Amino acid sequence: MEPNIQAAADALWQARATRQTIARVSETFDIQTVEGAYAVAEANVARAVAAGAKICGKKIGLTSKAVQQQLGVSQPDYGVLYADMEYVSGAELPAGRLIQPKAEGEIAFVVGRDLDEAELSWGRFLIGLEYALPAIEIVDSAITDWKITLVDTVADNASCGLYVLGLEPRRIGDLVLAGCGMDFRKNSETASVGAGVACLGNPLSATYWLAKKMAELGQPLRAGDVVMSGALGPMVPVTQGDRIEVDISGLGRVTCSMSIA
Repeated sequence: MEPNIQAAADALWQARATRQTIARVSETFDIQTVEGAYAVAEANVARAVAAGAKICGKKIGLTSKAVQQQLGVSQPDYGVLYADMEYVSGAELPAGRLIQPKAEGEIAFVVGRDLDEAELSWGRFLIGLEYALPAIEIVDSAITDWKITLVDTVADNASCGLYVLGLEPRRIGDLVLAGCGMDFRKNSETASVGAGVACLGNPLSATYWLAKKMAELGQPLRAGDVVMSGALGPMVPVTQGDRIEVDISGLGRVTCSMSIA
């Protein structure tokens, strides 16, 4: 591994461990390409797994066309979800684990069959998804003041923090996912609104992109994996004591609170 890749991975690992932000790794360690950024992220995935972490899915980022244009990219990015990031609706989240959290309303999918075909068709992809759920993602950046570039967020595991899943799964064939409206409330006040169409036109489109990408990389989505498909509306800063409720039409409600301690 190139020394700057390892150094960037070490810096991000330490930042997460100490909950102290750092400057852009793209500049500090001269990480100039997306390939280099994924190499940084993969180094820390390997370190986490070696320490006992269990991978239970993936998240998709940069699903907003406006944000893609802002960062000068034409496709989303992805990060790894670990089992200790997962909570279910009604949970109190450990705010002390986070650095500078923000929250998003999303649609999550649960994979029902391994999606490991080299050229995954749309039809086989669809029968491979078992359920959809309303979800909340708590994104969290180790980069000071969220002043990130594409390389920085990719290297930082796509700014993964925690995620919360709803309790009532729905079959995807019963839903019009592009048209699902989202109402995000923080402390009983609407803080963000959105719809499925904001997520790459349809959350299924974003998830299909991910499934094909993972199969190409030899890291296919497996039965039981969770996919956080991307934000339906603008992200909202959250802090200790905040209560979050997300309603998504057709899917229902998911809630959580940020611990005070």
